[in-house]
Amino acid sequence: MPIPEDVTGEEIDKDVRQELLSLPKTLADDVAKNLVMVAKLLDEEPEKAYGYSRVALRLASRVAAVREAAGFAAYAVGKYSEALAEFRAARRMTGSVELWPVMADCERGLGRPEKAMAMAGEPEVQKLDKAGQVEMRLVAAGARRDMGQADAAVVTLQSPELASSAVHPWTARLRYAYADALLAVGREDEARDWFARALEADQGGTTDASDRLAELDGVEFTDALDEDDEADAAEGDGARGEAGSARD
Repeated sequence: MPIPEDVTGEEIDKDVRQELLSLPKTLADDVAKNLVMVAKLLDEEPEKAYGYSRVALRLASRVAAVREAAGFAAYAVGKYSEALAEFRAARRMTGSVELWPVMADCERGLGRPEKAMAMAGEPEVQKLDKAGQVEMRLVAAGARRDMGQADAAVVTLQSPELASSAVHPWTARLRYAYADALLAVGREDEARDWFARALEADQGGTTDASDRLAELDGVEFTDALDEDDEADAAEGDGARGEAGSARD
């Protein structure tokens, strides 16, 4: 796959660069460039990111960072079995528990929420940092909902992290998930309050909390451009009607 000329491979994380030192320099540079492309495209063009990840995997399958990148790219396009296999491989290579929550979410994606719940109770969870533990809680709540246990999902998300007024990178998503869980059990007023709290913490625009709030408040948004297009179309129809009358 083509690599833009402005991508040098130097853009990757220094720890990943360190891992690539085990490869011949030319090969390491090629792998690095493909990993940069995966990172650049993962959110906006996941299919392309997946393609670059497969190239990197073909070049350096014994590098943990490559296996991890391939896992996230497969995860982004819904290839959960493939993603899980790559995450397991990366974990075997590094011994890290960092990928445990996303591995559990792959189990959900594969239609195995019971397995995800079992993973939420494993000792590995206690080894996760705070962000990882919050992520695991989100996955567990999702698994509860997958199993039709909506009330249990609400309880699963109740935690000191949820109650805290401090704002962390995961705060908006946690509050949003709680609001959504409350809404699923019919607690609309509480849900509205938590969507508002999620919006307050969502400095990066990672959720659609503002849209959910508007929906609960009965606010409908119309696209001004669409209105202009409709007006133009109506004028065009009128002009065509007038022309037709003249011909008659």
